[in-house]
Amino acid sequence: MFIVSGKEMVLEQCKAGIVGSFPALNARGEGEFERWLVFLNEELDKHNQANPDQPAAPYAVNQIVHGSNTRLFDDIELSVKYKVPITITSLGAKVEVNEAAHSYGGIVFHDVINQKFAHKAIEKGADGLIAVASGAGGHAGELSAFAFIQELREWFDGPIALSGSIATGGAVLAAQALGADFAYIGSSFIATKEANAVDGYKQMIVESSGEDIVYSDYFTGVSGNYLKPSIISAGMNPDDLPKGDISTMKFDDNGSDSKAWKDIWGCGQGIGAVKSVQSVAEKVAQLKAEYQTMKAKLSH
Repeated sequence: MFIVSGKEMVLEQCKAGIVGSFPALNARGEGEFERWLVFLNEELDKHNQANPDQPAAPYAVNQIVHGSNTRLFDDIELSVKYKVPITITSLGAKVEVNEAAHSYGGIVFHDVINQKFAHKAIEKGADGLIAVASGAGGHAGELSAFAFIQELREWFDGPIALSGSIATGGAVLAAQALGADFAYIGSSFIATKEANAVDGYKQMIVESSGEDIVYSDYFTGVSGNYLKPSIISAGMNPDDLPKGDISTMKFDDNGSDSKAWKDIWGCGQGIGAVKSVQSVAEKVAQLKAEYQTMKAKLSH
């Protein structure tokens, strides 16, 4: 999650047994991305040595492949150096990025919003897909999860993660029932203590529901979901936003774009399930309990 995911949050997610991820661009400033990778590798190694029976899950780094990301190949070199376990690519697919990850045994998942992009990703060497269905936070697609996964499974038997309005353990189970291998959860983790989000952002998620989400391409040129109250607070009419232009999406040296994320807050439609700000460990424990409860209920 752009800006929100930091190394501390990812560490706690991995220690709790789920894959934690962060965009490389969240590590701002010269040398910061490398420091984050060193931190995660060292801290997870310490955890695994102290807890051999409950090792941490691997972490993932999201690389924005869009041409506006001038850091991409420098960051890929560091990912190779520190052997990032999972690379997530988005806003473009490049053979050389996939080959770099494969050079040390890493795997690549690619964000896709339709079948066309999914085919391109696999053709260019991605190992798995993240199906970003309707209702997902930030940059998202318009396809129903039911239709999207069904059609992907007609031709792709590799690993698929489903993204879009997943905020409970029951929803995780539902994602698997549809044919996905994994659930990809973002927005509900914004409302955690370790998330790098201002208190107002976290509280707005707690107080909002799916009806408070606006889908627009105005802010970055790529269609995405945002919190309506944050758009209003920025002095704009969420019901009358201009058409966006992807050519305006430029990343500065600090890894932020000029319109979104800092004040216009990305979020998915599943946030009605978020009732309070929790720690990452508490959130993961809740998801696990909900998953087991729903699984037991359906088995009867």
